[in-house]
Amino acid sequence: MSQSAIFKYSVKNYFTKRLISPSKCLRNGYVFRNQSSKSTKTKTASSVYGTMKIFDRNAKILQKERAAQREDYHLAEYIKEEIGWRTADRVFDVKRTFKNAVELGAGRGYVSRHFLPDSVEKVTLCDTSQTHLDKAIIGDGVKYEKVVMDEENLDFPEDSVDLLVSSLALHWVNDLPGCFDRVMRCLKPDGVFLASVFGGGTLVELRQALQLAETERRGGVAPHVSPFTHVQDIGGLLTAAGFTLQTVDVEAVTVWFPSSWHVMRDVRALGEGNAALARPPHLSRELQFAAAALYDEMYGKDFPERGSRGVPATFQIINWVGWKPHPSQPAPLPRGSGEVSLKDLHRLEEITKQTHKIQLHTDDVNNIK
Repeated sequence: MSQSAIFKYSVKNYFTKRLISPSKCLRNGYVFRNQSSKSTKTKTASSVYGTMKIFDRNAKILQKERAAQREDYHLAEYIKEEIGWRTADRVFDVKRTFKNAVELGAGRGYVSRHFLPDSVEKVTLCDTSQTHLDKAIIGDGVKYEKVVMDEENLDFPEDSVDLLVSSLALHWVNDLPGCFDRVMRCLKPDGVFLASVFGGGTLVELRQALQLAETERRGGVAPHVSPFTHVQDIGGLLTAAGFTLQTVDVEAVTVWFPSSWHVMRDVRALGEGNAALARPPHLSRELQFAAAALYDEMYGKDFPERGSRGVPATFQIINWVGWKPHPSQPAPLPRGSGEVSLKDLHRLEEITKQTHKIQLHTDDVNNIK
């Protein structure tokens, strides 16, 4: 038996014994699809996906608290301010007044600061950092409450929340399927889950520079940048948790810096430093200088009109909206109820010109008036 055949057999045998299909593994490497069909429990995201502990939550809480106490923190929070505004703008697209909203991982209220009383009557800000909550800004006229709460241990009564928003916070959660399940549980029927996280394309330039520098000098790479989730994972989790009317989209925000040193400085100042359990204890000065030189060589750009040179940093943002099921929500027509076949698409213009007379009932006439 050849070496490649032995390897394929070993991999297949490994996954078979654990009831996990290798083709079903999510791309971020820490959420897996459970293939056991013997359970009769209600389908939830936790019953479909398993989890692995990837992030050091205690280290992340300390990083956020240290960042919150920095006097120059406001100079590095530009990306959170921008995405917080974009998330709030999506809330305004929902023509409804939410009586009880929650901002999870609120930080300094990056979403809540834009709320208006005609869109949100009351909001509860939740974060692990008391310092951040003390400095949080809330929109004028909006009632609010501040609660120290870990995103992994969301604790609200069942069917109690109309709107749950989160901006750039859930990418540090280990048990993301459980988080989605808890959000579904606390939302009222027809409640909205609207959030954004950093995606897998975030800081791709910095990661590539570090990997190349470390490969040249040490013959291998270490996870200097924490892993991120992917858009396919978010769609799967929304479906598994039971959300309807889902919308998932991706956008990229590019910020230019004088050098890679400024990129790393702002990432640390924001409390977004590496918190993976497998992270190396430190990043040597030699490796930092090598990565900075590679970063500038691969991505640097001159700006003659300004007489300067800069490097880009890409932040990929995954946005999503999910609704808790309710009978009033739009639903697809029954299977087989279509009146036009797809094979007649070439006759679409002819079909739309056809007219038919239908009889209106009293209720129809009243609705028209």
